[in-house]
Amino acid sequence: MNEALRVLVGPTGAGKTALLLALADDLPIEVLSLDSVQVYRGLDIGSAKPTRAERARLPHHLVDLVEPDARFTAADWLAACERAIAEVRSRDRVPIVAGGTGLYLRLLTTGLAPLPPADDALRARLLAEEEAAPGALHARLTAIDPASAARIAPRDRVRLVRALEVAERSGRPLSQHLAAHAAARADRPLRVVYLDPPDDALCAALERRTEAMMRAGLVDEARGLRARFGPVRALDALGYKEALELVDGRFHPSELGARIVAASRQFARRQRTWFGKAPGALRVVDAAAARAALSRS
Repeated sequence: MNEALRVLVGPTGAGKTALLLALADDLPIEVLSLDSVQVYRGLDIGSAKPTRAERARLPHHLVDLVEPDARFTAADWLAACERAIAEVRSRDRVPIVAGGTGLYLRLLTTGLAPLPPADDALRARLLAEEEAAPGALHARLTAIDPASAARIAPRDRVRLVRALEVAERSGRPLSQHLAAHAAARADRPLRVVYLDPPDDALCAALERRTEAMMRAGLVDEARGLRARFGPVRALDALGYKEALELVDGRFHPSELGARIVAASRQFARRQRTWFGKAPGALRVVDAAAARAALSRS
């Protein structure tokens, strides 16, 4: 069996970067970012991207892959991650995947089922049907793929359209594709360590982190990115969204920190829900325990 891939996950602000820098004293590691925002160039402050000094001390991969206006999918990330794992191991170093994007963690384990590519014309037609008769897409999916309909919310247009698109283009329900893929692929061996500090410690860390981001120029960074790339989806990310709302005059500057902290805490709760359900994940509450779990051979 292949050596288990080491993975460090946890909510935003948990202290993952500091832990990894300490872990570099124990092992010849290189980090593969498990972060859906750090892939974008220029989104540095708000994504808590490792600094140049930190990257000089500890190599990081899967950051700064594309411009903010580029289309970058989960499949793109998985392909880049697979290449990076092989590259790091070819140099007899230890890859550690680390970050807070739960979807990417799931992809590491299950991979992606081979599905038909997107069909823009079909998607437009399906969305037009939903606009004309709200609920029509979920009703249609229930008729042809009840398993998928049961797990997709009636208002989740993106997933409803994709499920119907797959069924129409392939002639098979999405649920059948996923079941066949799961049966054919053995799970990747992973050693997942879930760093989950106590609420009071995490909240204090989020407050310190938000203050540091604002001092470092988060608002100017967000303003400059929007001026260059327009209102791209990447700028809906935590921190950037609030900074641009401030730029647009939607609240007083004195409110920015509290708004980012509140949004960060909400995001952390969602991350905890996701990682708490990750199969086989070892939950630890402090960095020392996480370091020990990742260090063992």
